[in-house]
Amino acid sequence: MHSIFDYIVSPVKSRYNNEVKVGDKELIVNTEIFNHQFVNREATVLSTPIATPTPVNPGDKVLIHHNVFRRWHDVRGIEKNSSSYISDDKYSCTPDQVYAYKKDESWQALPGYCFVKPIKNKDKFAASSENELIGFLLYDNRQLNELGVKAGDLVGIGKFSQFEFIINGERVYRAKTNDISVKYEYTGDQEEYNPSWANSSSRVN
Repeated sequence: MHSIFDYIVSPVKSRYNNEVKVGDKELIVNTEIFNHQFVNREATVLSTPIATPTPVNPGDKVLIHHNVFRRWHDVRGIEKNSSSYISDDKYSCTPDQVYAYKKDESWQALPGYCFVKPIKNKDKFAASSENELIGFLLYDNRQLNELGVKAGDLVGIGKFSQFEFIINGERVYRAKTNDISVKYEYTGDQEEYNPSWANSSSRVN
């Protein structure tokens, strides 16, 4: 099966990731299908769009928008598949819903996107443990590199651009390239912020 404009993908393991391992048992942490936080965002590519050049190949793992696999209830309370559903475990996925792909066991951001790791807030009186709108660039892209910004740099990101992912037990934000607003000088006292619950999550490896 091939699409002219869309990827055809299948969820890795299942469409929801709402189980964590506690000792030798699996604990279900959420049963609400509409909660986007527990929707699986890792997929296997079955085919790539014919009309759109892409470095992604069939069989690659990709990170996608949560609404692709998400189920919902209509006004009558009937459970429905998303509009991306095709059949069985096959879903269509537009190019702007695909953010990164896995190459040689490492995630690579696709053009137009990047991923940022939040940092700790040093202000002990602050309401949040996280320093908002600033973090270390985890996965960069060619456009950022051409601007002198690379993975490991301390960057500022625009408001409302933080789209949460859990990758390798770390909470990170997916942002668009244009959301990177500034490159800061690293002073040596900034620390990555990763809440303890992220380490127990199996959402993306």
